[in-house]
Amino acid sequence: MTTYLFEPPATPSIPVKGEAAGYPVVRIFCVGRNYAAHAAEMGVEVDREAPFYFTKNPQHTLHTGSTLPYPPGTENFHYEMELALTIGKPVFRASREEAAAAIHSYGCALDMTRRDLQLVAREKQRPWDLGKDVEGTAVFAELTPAAEMGELGPQRIHLEVNGEVRQDATLADLIHSCVEVVMDLSKFYHLAPGDVIMTGTPAGVGPVVAGDRITGGIDGLAPIALTIGEAE
Repeated sequence: MTTYLFEPPATPSIPVKGEAAGYPVVRIFCVGRNYAAHAAEMGVEVDREAPFYFTKNPQHTLHTGSTLPYPPGTENFHYEMELALTIGKPVFRASREEAAAAIHSYGCALDMTRRDLQLVAREKQRPWDLGKDVEGTAVFAELTPAAEMGELGPQRIHLEVNGEVRQDATLADLIHSCVEVVMDLSKFYHLAPGDVIMTGTPAGVGPVVAGDRITGGIDGLAPIALTIGEAE
């Protein structure tokens, strides 16, 4: 038996519709600029040839309904509403059919971002970690099995801040579909159960401050909510 100098953190999990057990979060991959209108509002070109990725520490997982303290080091903290998918079986260099079969479930997610730090890093051609890999900023609602979602495309994806709609699109606006993302990412990683992929955000991102309440949803999935607390 392995012994440790201190107790390691527990594996975070996400509730799954109809299941008593949660989905364990082992890795979190995020797709950047996967909606054309969002790329435009960020002042960058869309790469339609292939997705690109960044990661978040699984320990940054937070459940819907939580309060997240306004994070340190930023004055421009942004919401990003996203569709998340999870992997249910090992897959490597997947065909389209294998990628589709590997998707276990879908859920609403928030990729909260220290935008000012991300933009500084982008300008200096540095990694985005300080902007994106932030404690408590991978927020997930209950997952729904993939078989219950049917074909993706017409579902509305939206987000509100204090009841005011800020993001409003459909999943048809995704540049790289969920299956295409799994196919591409599996060229570089042995994907496996425990892998969560956040698929990008539509246009309309913007800042929030302490006291703001974020709500969001995707047709057919459990909604998501987050309150921004005072800075620690």
